[in-house]
Amino acid sequence: MDAVIFDLDGVLIDSEQVWDEVRQSFAAAHGGVWTAEATRAMQGMSTPEWGAYLVSDVGVQLTPAEASGGVIAEMEKAYAAHLPVIPGAVDAVRAVASRFPVAIASSAPAVLIKVFLDVTGLPVPVAVSSEECAAGKPSPDVYLLAASRLGVPASSCYAVEDSTNGLKAALAAGMTVLAVPNPHFPPAEDVLAQVRVLSSIAGLPDALA
Repeated sequence: MDAVIFDLDGVLIDSEQVWDEVRQSFAAAHGGVWTAEATRAMQGMSTPEWGAYLVSDVGVQLTPAEASGGVIAEMEKAYAAHLPVIPGAVDAVRAVASRFPVAIASSAPAVLIKVFLDVTGLPVPVAVSSEECAAGKPSPDVYLLAASRLGVPASSCYAVEDSTNGLKAALAAGMTVLAVPNPHFPPAEDVLAQVRVLSSIAGLPDALA
């Protein structure tokens, strides 16, 4: 294998709950009604996709661009107050980066990926947001673009994911997938059955050894 590509939310930062809380509060403040399906539906969506979903399915009384922009601004405030880095994640990425080229392939907007990299100082030369792609996860686009920018075939990459849609995206890209399941939003068992499951991100360097 030639490279390792990391998801961000749920793998390196414990942010899925933050996203959920921010979106719910924002939706309630702008005429929306949260649904039971909304949280999982938006996991992996690109920024334009979930902005449109907030309007079409949740009923937010704004344009999709206004909805996504408002949520991202609230997320920036939340991260400024506290960036919820998962224990062991920074050390794991540093250890892996000492042996492999690494990248981030995330559904998070580029501005929030940058916040994470600025705060942690991690040596990640390629960071791709699905904002840059035609479709978010479970489409493989963001993983394929990250592999292309690393200059390696997707089939020669490990991908590290936590969510159902993220795992599906990495599998569709033809990568060897390692799952660190999100305890708050566990991925589907039928998808987990197709990948190698780790108990924590801290165990990744040993798993790759």
